Amino acid sequence: MDRRTFLTALGLAPFAAQLPGATTVHAPKGKAEHCIFIWLGGGMGQIDTFDPKALGDNQASKKKAGSLYPSIETSVAGVRVCEHLPRTAKLMEHVTAVRSVHHKVIDEHAFATNLVHTGRMVSGNAIYPSLGSIVAHRRGALDPKVPAYMLIGFPNVSRGPGFLGVKDGYVYLVDTQTGPAGFARPDGLTADREADRRALLAATGEAAADSALAEYAEAQREAFRLAGPSFMQHFDLTKEPADLRASYGGEFGQRCLLARRLVEGGVRFIEVSHNLNFINGTGWDAHNDGITHQHVLIRELDNALAALTTDLQAKGLLDKTLIVVATEFGRPAEFDGRGGRGHQGTAFSMVLAGGGLKHCGAYGVTDDLSKKVVEKPVSVPDFHATILAAMNIDTTHDLMDGARPVPVTDGGKPIAELLG
Repeated sequence: MDRRTFLTALGLAPFAAQLPGATTVHAPKGKAEHCIFIWLGGGMGQIDTFDPKALGDNQASKKKAGSLYPSIETSVAGVRVCEHLPRTAKLMEHVTAVRSVHHKVIDEHAFATNLVHTGRMVSGNAIYPSLGSIVAHRRGALDPKVPAYMLIGFPNVSRGPGFLGVKDGYVYLVDTQTGPAGFARPDGLTADREADRRALLAATGEAAADSALAEYAEAQREAFRLAGPSFMQHFDLTKEPADLRASYGGEFGQRCLLARRLVEGGVRFIEVSHNLNFINGTGWDAHNDGITHQHVLIRELDNALAALTTDLQAKGLLDKTLIVVATEFGRPAEFDGRGGRGHQGTAFSMVLAGGGLKHCGAYGVTDDLSKKVVEKPVSVPDFHATILAAMNIDTTHDLMDGARPVPVTDGGKPIAELLG
């Protein structure tokens, strides 16, 4: 065993690459400028959406494993999806359902959510950055008047910047009607009074580097930079035609429409959360009776995803904008006691659309019940590497946690067939 092989086996591949005679790793890169990351919290059932199999029966006294809904043809020959995805089915030439994603976390939502957002398991006291923060760190905003990373949904440490620091964090909102809080000047506060306050704040001096106060000061500077109408105008959905707004559907669809507006405004990475539990009581976590109205969630996803894809294409932004549909794990083919489904990490689907990729409708193959990957496995780090490469980010270049180099993914390799 030579030195490079030995170091690689120990997980020290970055050091192996520095040895004499080491060959340069070719890292494929795409040309996408933005990413809209749609998060389906709870665990989308791949067998009931993008990886349909033979029909099962969740109502019989002896339940039969399989898909809950019939499948339909798509615009890509040989690729079928659930019948509740008819609009997306017509656009599958712009889409790749990655059916062979897998991990070993199946029983705990928080750990799996963290893994899919950061690409790593929780380890020691290190807080790893999310995918959105990595993109913000490497690419920054396309326009200095907007943040690089925005979250439409509730904040969570899994979505955060980790060791990269607050400068690569997100601005978030939970209500498309009002936009993010704190970026409009309060009534009665004139420009002169605001200037006086800033001068008073500046007189307190600089905080020590790498301290909590320094991070707070950085967050304040970012807030001042964004405050005002030039940023807040992007959240006014009434500027969009009524028929276009209607095509996106309800609250989730409006979030996706807002994401498109933020792309036009120069935001680099937007996460859009779709875990509206009021529809079926459980969101995508379709245990027991929660599966009864799962089809409503799927139809909402279909409307919003299709409208977003078509809208971006009409504006000439689809090849520049990578759409990702992600979830923490899938669901097994078997039904539980009341006809719902449990958790499954051994095989599940996540989706890529647009972004200038060479789409093929579906990538990877699972067995007859979508329980095991049988062709072209894709780990979560591989999926992350594919997104980063599509965003023209060098996946071989380390991040820095202080003085410690950290690989940008946990050994992930981009899906070469999609990048060309």
